[in-house]
Amino acid sequence: MGHRLCVFDAYGTLFDVSAAARAAAAEPGRAALAERWPRLAEAWRLKQLQYSWLRAVTGAHTDFWRVTEDGLDWALEATGLDGDAELRARLLALYRELEAYPEVPGMLARLKAGGLGTAILSNGAPGMLAAAVESAGIGDRLDAVLSVEEVGVFKPARAVYDLVGARFGTAPDEVLFVSANGWDAAAAAGYGFDTVWVNRAGDPVDRLPWRPGTVRPDLTDIPRLAGV
Repeated sequence: MGHRLCVFDAYGTLFDVSAAARAAAAEPGRAALAERWPRLAEAWRLKQLQYSWLRAVTGAHTDFWRVTEDGLDWALEATGLDGDAELRARLLALYRELEAYPEVPGMLARLKAGGLGTAILSNGAPGMLAAAVESAGIGDRLDAVLSVEEVGVFKPARAVYDLVGARFGTAPDEVLFVSANGWDAAAAAGYGFDTVWVNRAGDPVDRLPWRPGTVRPDLTDIPRLAGV
């Protein structure tokens, strides 16, 4: 079957998760952050993901905003930047308005012009996702924004991928699923989606039972891979 629908992970895929720390570091009076923001951003993202996985396997679900706050608190302490309540609040405010990668608006427009459905499937809480989509100005290029809060468990639980078929009535092989997280693209391939791993960092493929169908360095080629 051909693709009827292109589904995207949000954080790290459409939205640059390093943008909050990078933007804050460029503001006046943030010399300490300017020296440490790359390490902070990396630790923040790593703990955000680790906490989502641990909560999924233990059944201790909370929404992704709480996981994002907890990951930031760990990263701030690890980089010696804890204790600055104003910095913490600023980073969280910027996270709600993350920059989209530059190729995102045009890529989504090409998919829509080609007649494909488009959606986000994300760990993000609905409020987080709504704020990011509005900030990036891409709401008119998406048919749905699906959050794991509908099923109360984080990726890569199969119940999350089930949300796509439930919403659109698609078979898995009619879906092109795109993620910048190698583990997410691999798990989605195991589910039955046609998958693209957006490997911006040039990382090795994860050693998992499944592999992403295609690997690309960014999102530019997604319309062609989707068949439009």
